[in-house]
Amino acid sequence: MHVLFVCNGNVCRSVIAERVARAVAAEHRLHGLTAESAGTRALVGFPVEPLAAQTITGLGADPAGFRARKLKPEMIDRADLVLAMTEQLRDQAAALAFGAAPRTFTLLEAHRIGKVTGARTIAELHRSRDNLSLVGRENIADPVGLSEAAFCEVGDRIAEALVPLLLALAPHEPTHRDAERGPGLVMRPAVRSAPLASFLAAQHIR
Repeated sequence: MHVLFVCNGNVCRSVIAERVARAVAAEHRLHGLTAESAGTRALVGFPVEPLAAQTITGLGADPAGFRARKLKPEMIDRADLVLAMTEQLRDQAAALAFGAAPRTFTLLEAHRIGKVTGARTIAELHRSRDNLSLVGRENIADPVGLSEAAFCEVGDRIAEALVPLLLALAPHEPTHRDAERGPGLVMRPAVRSAPLASFLAAQHIR
């Protein structure tokens, strides 16, 4: 399962999600789970924002070697699941590639649907879409320019929604795009201050 995370600048929220997803894959030996990120108004070539990098490290993942990229239709085409940080970004991403809407969600939307319905595949998430979302409640705000505490809050919110979603979906999703996509991203254990399992235990995530 290849997951694409989308935000605006691709130096904070989406890269936090990308690196947490890679850490989950390494921690749980989910070799078929890969992740990348991009921004609709990306600061192309920029590294991770320093407070975002600190947040990634604190979540037990690795921020090294990242450079921001602009969202392109071919990125959406090769993704099995597209997770945007806001409803507006979700809609922009879905409109960028033909047939993308059924596999494009906000992160919080996908987490909510999975938690409420027990969905175990992306198709089940899509079938269970509803109009229960509240304006502003399924968006993760951009922390750029805010405090270290604000970045930590955003990081925790991303991890708390993303980790159980990936663990529910990844073992069950076919990697039918692998042949088209080529080798994809290479997964490697992150250099981290504490195992991701410690973070999950602290957050009571199973």
